[in-house]
Amino acid sequence: MSKHDESRRAFLVGAAVGAVAGAGLKSTDALAQNQARPAADTSHAHANGHGAFFNDEDSATVAAFTERLLPGAPGQPGAREAGVLNYIDLALAGAYSDQQDFYRRGLAALDAYCRASNGKPFAALTAAQQDAVITALEEGKASQFTWPSAQAFFNTVRTHTMEGVFADPVYGGNKDFAGWRLVGFPGAQPLFAPADLQSSNAYGSGSIIGLQARKG
Repeated sequence: MSKHDESRRAFLVGAAVGAVAGAGLKSTDALAQNQARPAADTSHAHANGHGAFFNDEDSATVAAFTERLLPGAPGQPGAREAGVLNYIDLALAGAYSDQQDFYRRGLAALDAYCRASNGKPFAALTAAQQDAVITALEEGKASQFTWPSAQAFFNTVRTHTMEGVFADPVYGGNKDFAGWRLVGFPGAQPLFAPADLQSSNAYGSGSIIGLQARKG
């Protein structure tokens, strides 16, 4: 893993650790404060590109973009492995449906910028080229963007990537608790002993539990 990849992972993981520390052991929803919606049907696979909202091309773009935000490494799941694409796709088909046009226009502008600057769509670029594009968006230097702005698009996708990695798996991301394992978050445990609440060490008294397991 390159130093650039390490820094991107460190930023997102560090932000999640801060969220967990701020929330204590009280609620799994502290990692996704905009998740006030019914449990999602997480069965929308993207094996053929199609999902609940994204088409083939957009699926490939979002999958590649989010993976550069949180790159995978041996023994360390990235955005693809955590199911971030599925999370964002389901959210845009449901609770985040008001952001559908935001994504449509943002992805179209991203494609136009990549073709103008590199002659290829984002998903077809090398990792280094993709990183350069993302940096241009983050710094507001990418052309082709009007609404949303390049920075607004970058910030929104980064936020949704974090949600997809660290929110409860019931919402379609955090596959196999990949994000929670990264930060040592135990999930929706039914009971914490006083010693657990006072300890500064990672909880290790049982299996990680998601909200789905608590539905009766």
